[in-house]
This record gives sequence, structure tokens and C-alpha cells, in this order.
Amino acid sequence: MVQDKNNRETVEVSVASERAEAIGGVLIALFAALMAISQLVNGELEEEMMIAHNNVVSYSNWYQSKSIKESLKESELDYLSALINSGIVTEDKTPLIQEKMTLVLKKIEKYNSEKIEILRGSTHVGKENWVQDLEGEMGKITGVKEWKQLAATYDYATKKFDYGMLFFQICIVLGAVCIIIHDNPLLQKSLIVLMVVFGITGTIFSIYGYLLAP
Repeated sequence: MVQDKNNRETVEVSVASERAEAIGGVLIALFAALMAISQLVNGELEEEMMIAHNNVVSYSNWYQSKSIKESLKESELDYLSALINSGIVTEDKTPLIQEKMTLVLKKIEKYNSEKIEILRGSTHVGKENWVQDLEGEMGKITGVKEWKQLAATYDYATKKFDYGMLFFQICIVLGAVCIIIHDNPLLQKSLIVLMVVFGITGTIFSIYGYLLAP
């Protein structure tokens, strides 16, 4: 009787262990697939983040070039004004200088408007203030501030995916340990519970990161 009881207990332990191993294997496959999807999406977001960072630099340089041109025109305007005020220019030449000053002033205003659009973006300055084209099209400028915001948002989103990947990896390691362990159904069940917790946490982080992406 005692022998039969021990045999039944051994069989029950073996069956429970096999069931735990099967569940662990299924969970490993499930969360490994979710991790692969998360890695794919995260890779695309990282590419978008790099594009945004590159555009921040590119558009900032564009903004600086407009600032330099504006400063040069302001210096030219000051010089022309000084010529008139000093009396060096004769009265018959004064209208020509004043006409030149008017043209320079318009250039200054144009550069200033272009700077604002490059800094803030076409959508934020309004259609009536579009002055800078992009490849021949008006209203297509994404401002420096917008690119910075996009870069920061992508960066934040990818960090959430990184956390998600970490939890997925821990989950898979726990699953591997669950399969390796034999004849200890209680420990295997505990590992399966931890797998589910870590896997769900990783999934939540990944979904959150996806929702944060622009």
C-alpha cells in the first residue's frame, strides 16, 4: 500500500512537472514573439528618433544662416543710414540711398519672418505668414522646436520599449529555468507566475511606448 501510494505521488509529481514544463514552453514562445515584435517597432522608432535629431541640427544651422544674413543686412542698413546722416551723400543721391535702404529693410523683415517659420514651423505661424519654401513648396516647414519635441518624444518612447524588452528577457530566463527544473512542481508554478507577471509588465511597457510615439 505504501509503495502504491509513493508510486502515485511520484506519478502525480511527474505529471505536474510535465504540465508546468509545457506551460512554460508555451509562455516562452508567446513572450518571445511579443519581444520580437517590440524590438521591430522599437528599431523603427529609433530610426525616426535619429532622423529627428539630425533635423534638429540641420534646421538649427539653417536658422543660424538666416540670422547671419539678417545681421549682414542690418549692418548694411546702419552703414547707409550713417552715410545720409553724415552728409557725405549729396542731396541728388539721397533718394537712391533711401531706396536702397527700403530694399534692405524688406530683406531684413523677410529674413526675420523666415527665421520665425524655421524656428516654430509653418503650422504654428499661420498660412498668412508662410515665407520660406521647402523644395519649392510653401507651408512644409517643420520647425526646430517641433523637431526637438519629436526627438524627445521618440526618445521617451524608445526608453519604454527598452524597459519592456528587459522584462521580456527576464520572463524568458524564468521560463528556461522552469523547464530545466524537474520534480518540483511548486517551484515551477512559482516561476510560471513570475513569468506571467514579468511578461505582462513587458507587454504594458511596450504598448505604452507605442502609444507615446508620434
